[in-house]
Amino acid sequence: MILAHKIALDPNDVQETYFRKAAGVARFAYNWALDQWQQQYEAWKADPTLPKPSDPALRKQLNAIKEDQFPWMLDVTKNAPQMAIIHLGQAFQNFFDGQFEYPAWKKKGRHDSFSLTNDQFAVRGKKIRIPKLGWVRMHEVLRWLGKILFATVSRTADRWFVSITVEIPDPPGVHRENQTVVGVDLGVSALATLSTGEKIVGPKAYAAALKKLRRLSKHFSRQMEAAKVRAGLKPGDPIPKGMHIPWSRNMQKTQRRIARLHARIANIRAHALHQLTTMLVERFDVIAIEDLHVAGMLKNHKLARVIADMGFGEVRRQLDYKAAQRGKTVVVVNRWYPSSKICSHCGYKMPKMPLSMREWTCPVCGMHHDRDINAAINLRKVAESSVDGCPSVSA
Repeated sequence: MILAHKIALDPNDVQETYFRKAAGVARFAYNWALDQWQQQYEAWKADPTLPKPSDPALRKQLNAIKEDQFPWMLDVTKNAPQMAIIHLGQAFQNFFDGQFEYPAWKKKGRHDSFSLTNDQFAVRGKKIRIPKLGWVRMHEVLRWLGKILFATVSRTADRWFVSITVEIPDPPGVHRENQTVVGVDLGVSALATLSTGEKIVGPKAYAAALKKLRRLSKHFSRQMEAAKVRAGLKPGDPIPKGMHIPWSRNMQKTQRRIARLHARIANIRAHALHQLTTMLVERFDVIAIEDLHVAGMLKNHKLARVIADMGFGEVRRQLDYKAAQRGKTVVVVNRWYPSSKICSHCGYKMPKMPLSMREWTCPVCGMHHDRDINAAINLRKVAESSVDGCPSVSA
């Protein structure tokens, strides 16, 4: 099993400057390799006798020229440009497999990071040794013991983190005669409704911070308009392509405040989701959830913001790896299964049920249902019928 532990770093000014340089080198190498890939691919289409572009060939090409053309790359670890080109090769492979879109250019200040192979760094307690830099303090020790594969140093807002990927032995399979089963219905009013009747309300971190975020965004927009006027443009005019608008120090401060607020929103959401998923895998042996089509749900413009604020996709991702760690089972029910419309008592299926109907009474057996709890019970029954060792399903 492969797991990653993301740990906050505590660099001094010299170390932070090195991180920025290394991230810049990685970004430049990625964009250089993307440009070369496109040129070489066009040349191959015109003359098929030429070799196709590949990340090993581009890494070799960069190594041959960087000392003469890009000597500033030598100030940081050699892994920064090399791993960036490897990541570009993986991005193209994902594109060819139809999993992701065509690789895009990297921009300064967005997802700044660089990666290290396991032979280029060492971890000792609450310290990590970075090539050509030395030991950097970490906020906690590495959580797992196993074979360290690689590490990625990244920046979120104005803080730096290291994500260390470790390979650990797969947990032994656990088989119990009577397994505890739960159905989990994810929703907007309550983040999760369990078949036990419990409801876990999400923090809705984005909604709570929206007023402050709007105020800061408007403040930054006014600062940008003033900067455009100083550069000779009229208020409201679009910035011409290729024109650089210098940012004032106050603009940089506002942008950092916005970035910190976004990071705080993400941290609050992640904390709530980790609490929920850890509770589920510790209490239950089999967890049933729906295969939600989140991208389709986000097309509902009335609910898109609230749905995105809940983080449904992250719930499933966390459940998958935490259940695998503990030998538990996650049952993913087909997204077309009408869990809300089926009476969990007698099995009658309602022909129509608008989203506004939060409670309903079965016209056959007269059972009164809470929509979300009823859906969770139906999900639990599907799991009980599909996993060995679970109690039999009774109508």
